[in-house]
Amino acid sequence: MSINYISQEGYDALNAQIAHLEKVERRRISGQIAEARDKGDLSENAEYDAAKEAQGLLEMKISKLKNTMADCRVIDPKDIDLSKVNILSTVRLLNKKFNKEVSYTIVAETEADLKAGKISVKSPIGEGLMGKKIGEVAEIEVPAGMIQFEILEISI
Repeated sequence: MSINYISQEGYDALNAQIAHLEKVERRRISGQIAEARDKGDLSENAEYDAAKEAQGLLEMKISKLKNTMADCRVIDPKDIDLSKVNILSTVRLLNKKFNKEVSYTIVAETEADLKAGKISVKSPIGEGLMGKKIGEVAEIEVPAGMIQFEILEISI
């Protein structure tokens, strides 16, 4: 079992997603199954088969999310060591190739959202930055080749 560190916001979002699936989606699929069952012969009822398959997929998704939550530990931002790049830290970087500054927040896989500047701790860039200190240069292999990032600032 591996522990996944997550923000309180990410933990709450996972919890809300599970609650929605259990309370809303289960009821909706149960309704579809009942409706298909009312149409008669189940042996040749494609609607019934589709609804039962959807139910199985839903239960698998709920189970997977619950397992993810069980392996999560919420990190308190005040416990983060800002002397080096860590999960939940925001890192201001200089892309040496393009001489351009970028900022990323390192988050758990379940919270990654590139448009919001949140990258997974398990992504190539996230992994390459972990443990680095201000002033260090991280050489990171990405699909486009090798990129050098200089760590300019680490914050919450």
